[in-house]
Amino acid sequence: MKLLRVKAIAKKEITQIRRDPLSLAMAFLMPVMLLFIFGYAITLDVNNLKTVVYDRDRSSLSRELVSQFRESGYFTIIAYINEYKDIDKYLDTGKAMAAITIPVEFSKDITVGRAAEVQVIVDGSDSNTATIALGYISAISELYSQRIKGIRIKPLIDPRVRVWYNPELKSRNFIIPGLIAVIMAVITALLTSLTIAREWERGTMEQLISTPVKPAELILGKLIPYFFIGIIDVVLSVLLSVFLFDVPLRGNPFLLMSLSGIFLFGGLSLGILISIAAKSQLVSSQISMIATFLPAFLLSGFMFAISNMPKPLQVFTLIIPARYFVTILKGIFLKGSSLEFLIFEAMLLSVFGLFVFAMANKKFKKTVE
Repeated sequence: MKLLRVKAIAKKEITQIRRDPLSLAMAFLMPVMLLFIFGYAITLDVNNLKTVVYDRDRSSLSRELVSQFRESGYFTIIAYINEYKDIDKYLDTGKAMAAITIPVEFSKDITVGRAAEVQVIVDGSDSNTATIALGYISAISELYSQRIKGIRIKPLIDPRVRVWYNPELKSRNFIIPGLIAVIMAVITALLTSLTIAREWERGTMEQLISTPVKPAELILGKLIPYFFIGIIDVVLSVLLSVFLFDVPLRGNPFLLMSLSGIFLFGGLSLGILISIAAKSQLVSSQISMIATFLPAFLLSGFMFAISNMPKPLQVFTLIIPARYFVTILKGIFLKGSSLEFLIFEAMLLSVFGLFVFAMANKKFKKTVE
């Protein structure tokens, strides 16, 4: 392999990129736009649940209970209704997520020491939100009971719970690092999936075939410009994560960039392989989207725990490179993990990159069909 020929191919590709504003926009603007859109749109935090109240007691104690819900920050009281049937109207139309019904003898039951019943109806069409809301309701009810009694019941077991790595339990802190992995998986494969196919469609591949350039040199020359573009995209994504989304970066930034480079090499090689096989820019872009976005989004552990998936799917995730990159990003961002704890993921990404590069080198033939 001669570096001079690799350099010539890389220079040619850089010129091609500079003359194609669409490629430049896709290379630099798309990762930032996707991070903005998904970063703000995807959240597992449940706040400001719209709630209606049917207070039949209308006493100071019932108003205090409603105030307890409002002050928690998790429930937003949007209306007080006068009839029970109005609850259906609010829940059916989606105007409210929960409804609180306080019975007539609520304050009387509390005054005489009886258990007061309060009905809380939660919209279960969003099971995740409903489950979290039920937990909030139980906690608020317990706090209210303690305030009314004026005493705190000492439990038999007093657990001292500490949450490591994400003590505030902000979903954004683990969603954003995983989101970077998904975006990079899509962008890298999409960028290089157009390179070889573009040469075939424009008729310039015959000229390259007639030169002494070897397949490995051609592929490597095509990869180099996009590799540096990918590094810039990772830097931009990390900066946005830290300074815009306030995600803590506890690990070594140089380790993050080094391991990101390994992942980028594999993703770019996959795009080249798709481009060689398809020989059409349209087909290549479609295949690369399907082959990267869906597996990275659904099967990488980014949104859904792999341990909760069926066994066959758990086995299938072993060949998804984004799975290992998600682990790397979450480890470096949240845990401050060193290479000692990420060496397994780094090795698997390296094997994947070398395997795909070898497959692309073998698949590319310097012949005209």
